[in-house]
Amino acid sequence: MNTVRPKKHLGQHFLADPNIARNIVGALQLPDGVQQVLEIGPGMGVLTKYLLENPAYQTSVVEIDTESVAYLKVHYPALADRIYATDFLKQSLATMFPDQPLAIIGNFPYNISSQIFFAVLNNRQQVREVVGMIQKEVAQRLAEPPGSKTYGILSVLLQAYYKIDYLFTVPPHVFVPPPKVESAVVRLTRNTTEQLDCDEKLFFRVVKQAFQTRRKTLRNALKPFGMPAEATTDAIFDKRAEQLGVAEFVGLTQRVAQHQAGGASLPDLDLSDISE
Repeated sequence: MNTVRPKKHLGQHFLADPNIARNIVGALQLPDGVQQVLEIGPGMGVLTKYLLENPAYQTSVVEIDTESVAYLKVHYPALADRIYATDFLKQSLATMFPDQPLAIIGNFPYNISSQIFFAVLNNRQQVREVVGMIQKEVAQRLAEPPGSKTYGILSVLLQAYYKIDYLFTVPPHVFVPPPKVESAVVRLTRNTTEQLDCDEKLFFRVVKQAFQTRRKTLRNALKPFGMPAEATTDAIFDKRAEQLGVAEFVGLTQRVAQHQAGGASLPDLDLSDISE
């Protein structure tokens, strides 16, 4: 078995440039105490090769494509029982790596990259670092500061818990098949925030609601929370979602918690409910 056919329905674009692959793997910094490295969607193992060369990494891979799994077993026998032939989005990292912090790396399929990052958020206490190649537009959004029209839900939620670095841009011609857009590599490093100074579930809900109607002022966007008019007179409610940083959203969440109407409580929110 010498090759794997890229599958459109899986969003596969195989990286064919070894220098870029080496640079992506080299971007891993492994925070203190992290040895486990999980690669998502290794395909034909262009990143896997360099991960396995580093004895400091305890490398595992998760791959949904059965053809790629067969290829990896033949060409990377050292992986052996560390190939998870399954859908990353349906797995429990706590079960796969019990009581172990980990780093995640991969050439993420464009069609599920946002879902991967929401999974990272759901496992933020365990995932200490992420190095991912994604669509350039999404990479810019993740690292964007407040004030930009590309700044959004994922920007706020990820920046609350991770330092985000836009590392470098990757042109289409280094992939098989070439995508129609540019790609970029980002690195997420877990910050020191273990718990936000507010109800975190409510924080996620406030951020989502604020951006769902991002053209409205926060006074109007947050009406579903049922706050009385006198509680929304502060100047922050004249702003729009894209103008607020993480700290301001934390403060806004504290206000909502204090003043939201009792009958305005919403059902429990899972991050999988949020779309960018």
